[in-house]
Amino acid sequence: MDSTIFEKINSLDPNKDIVALKKAANILKNDGLVAFPTETVYGLGANALKDDAIKKIYVAKGRPSDNPLIVHIADKNDIYPLVDSVPKNALILIEKFWPGALTIVLKKSSIIPKTTSGGLDTVAIRMPNNNIALALIKQCGFPLAAPSANTSTKPSPTLASHVYNDLNNKIDMIIDGGKCDFGIESTVVEVFEDSVNILRPGSITKEMLQSVVNNVTIDKAILNNNLNILAKSPGMKYKHYAPFGDIFIIDGNINNIISYILNCLEEDKKNNIKSIVIASDETIKNYSSFNTLNIGSRKDLHLIAKNLFNLLRECDTLNIQKIYIESFLEEGVGLAIMNRLKKAANYKIIKV
Repeated sequence: MDSTIFEKINSLDPNKDIVALKKAANILKNDGLVAFPTETVYGLGANALKDDAIKKIYVAKGRPSDNPLIVHIADKNDIYPLVDSVPKNALILIEKFWPGALTIVLKKSSIIPKTTSGGLDTVAIRMPNNNIALALIKQCGFPLAAPSANTSTKPSPTLASHVYNDLNNKIDMIIDGGKCDFGIESTVVEVFEDSVNILRPGSITKEMLQSVVNNVTIDKAILNNNLNILAKSPGMKYKHYAPFGDIFIIDGNINNIISYILNCLEEDKKNNIKSIVIASDETIKNYSSFNTLNIGSRKDLHLIAKNLFNLLRECDTLNIQKIYIESFLEEGVGLAIMNRLKKAANYKIIKV
């Protein structure tokens, strides 16, 4: 019998389901775990200020304890008790992008436990742009630490059913608020007086940040596969987002990519290996003799980002052993898509 409570809550007006909302808040007030939707992916929430509650997140997910958590707040002013100070650059970003898919890393105050910050003296904070998330945090009266609500290393959940598949009977409650808007996690930045450094790319792009602040850089750890780095942000270290099958990113001229993937699919067929290609609107017809999943048009990278984790989970449902996917240009949201794909593929990139 399921020990995890499953509740649907109205995403437009969560107070229509106030009984379920209060039930979730009471679980969190008693150091329990509740999965809830945000505009990025589903989060696994616990009281960000309580050691005992936070430890349960790491256990439920099987998450390494040096992987910091993001603290979610319901009002811009809620940041002040959680940090030492808020630089001018951070204030500009908060004003422009909160509520929204931007996480800001600052020096933490003493009320944030080391378990929440992954042992660091900094804390990652964001204000989500999701009615259910905001209503839940307000009901609690304290910030919620909430990494993605999945088993560690697996694709992040964009539907409540994904959370159920991974964490049923491991957490106290799942709130179903429908499909997430963006489908990839928030952009994470560390903010200094004179610069902003991107630690994890997301739907808020470098170009968008540059429109309001100067000196925006991309952390070298995003571009390299290095397990020895200090993880200043979730998603910087360790294999992430991976289905059971092996992923291969094929990069190069599009005609060469198509030819290479077709050869691989043919070879896999001969060897009785169940393989698939995740392709775009523009190329999928080339693979019509084989298993395919359509990720959307290359002209709409936001849609591709939204579909990505769902398709990787679909590969598990289909018991796929090998997954081929065409690369994307690392500009705008394409940087975030490729960041997630590289992690999922454990940096298996084939240049053709």
